[in-house]
Amino acid sequence: MTEIFKDHFSARAAQYAHFRPVYPESLADYLAGVAPGHALALDSACGTGQLAVLLAAHFARVCASDASAAQIENATAHPNITYRVARAEVSGLEAGSVDLATVAQGAHWLDLDAFFAEMRRVLRARGVLALISYGITRMDGDAGAVLAQFYRDLGPFWPQERAHVESGYQMLPFPFDEFAAPPLTMDAKWTAAQLIGYVGTWSAVKALDGAKGRAPFEDFACRLTAAWGDDPAQLREIRWPLSLRIGYV
Repeated sequence: MTEIFKDHFSARAAQYAHFRPVYPESLADYLAGVAPGHALALDSACGTGQLAVLLAAHFARVCASDASAAQIENATAHPNITYRVARAEVSGLEAGSVDLATVAQGAHWLDLDAFFAEMRRVLRARGVLALISYGITRMDGDAGAVLAQFYRDLGPFWPQERAHVESGYQMLPFPFDEFAAPPLTMDAKWTAAQLIGYVGTWSAVKALDGAKGRAPFEDFACRLTAAWGDDPAQLREIRWPLSLRIGYV
């Protein structure tokens, strides 16, 4: 395992826990439906537990791990979930013990050769591995145009791995018995402040702050609020397309 852990999120783990969007229950329903059993699910690179909490409704136990101690400290507690600070490539679980393994919005940060070897070790026969990503944030109207322009302006500040998210992980290797997942989307109704808080968790914004200070982000926040309409507390629909690479191990 040669990759160094690229920690883009620990410094803003509390923000991450508060502002990141929630995966739809339909995603967890689907994953549980294709798993060969419901004894143990492993959610690697779990962040603050957004997906793990949904999986806990279907599995007797969920092991949720992240290499960032700050993320785990801010994770959502659940009686069915055991959180641990661990690299995805070294889960610490018994061989052949896992029914479903997931990585949500994190596979592009991993040493995939080592991670795939670990998944082959811990997943039971015909266990399921799912790499999940959500793409570019979408919304309509003038505020959506401001958001889209800011995303484009951040281009030089995104880590190179961001290209994998934009492609729905289609450029990543996936050496397993892959099958197609149904179309899924993640939706939210947010105020302007909630959307600004979410954008503030982006790794590119962290890099922008380091290079140019906080002023460019604050300018974006002002422009988005102005474009929102008469009431920035009005709820507006936000959408993210979900992409899955899923298969039997």
